[in-house]
Amino acid sequence: MSNMATTTETTATTEAEGGHGSAFPPLDASTFPSQLLWLAIAFGLLYILMSRVALPRVAAVLEARRGRISGDLARAKALRDETQAVIADYEAKIAEARKQASGIAQGARDTVTAQIDSERAAIEQKLAKQVADAEARITASKQKALADITSVAETAAQDIVASLTGGKVSAADAAKAVADAAKG
Repeated sequence: MSNMATTTETTATTEAEGGHGSAFPPLDASTFPSQLLWLAIAFGLLYILMSRVALPRVAAVLEARRGRISGDLARAKALRDETQAVIADYEAKIAEARKQASGIAQGARDTVTAQIDSERAAIEQKLAKQVADAEARITASKQKALADITSVAETAAQDIVASLTGGKVSAADAAKAVADAAKG
């Protein structure tokens, strides 16, 4: 009994101090129907507000984003294709420039080679003329030297015979003796 007395005493104290004698309102079974009605009205209004205002705006934002992303991707693809075309054109122009440079270099080499060959031919011709002139001078000098040697030999032969034998030899005899000695 003491347990029951404590509960009654607590309830009486709460009522006496200005407390309410009823249960907590959301948990009061007598207010359930009105709470459910207001819950249904609030849920319905929130559903209508979300489906008619908020969700279409979110859907529009998502669609705009999707469209912008698709546009950006298409633009990026177009730019990539354009870049590849420019790179291919650049490489073709570089190859053409290299080909032209090679042709110009070959032309320059051919021109220089032709100039060198013509100068070499001119120098070889000049040298051949100088060699021929030198050979002619050498031949003339040789013949003159041979002629001089013959006359010196004849004079020497006359002098040698004169000093050895004390007699004189004629110039014709000395020339004949030098010629016989040269032959053999």
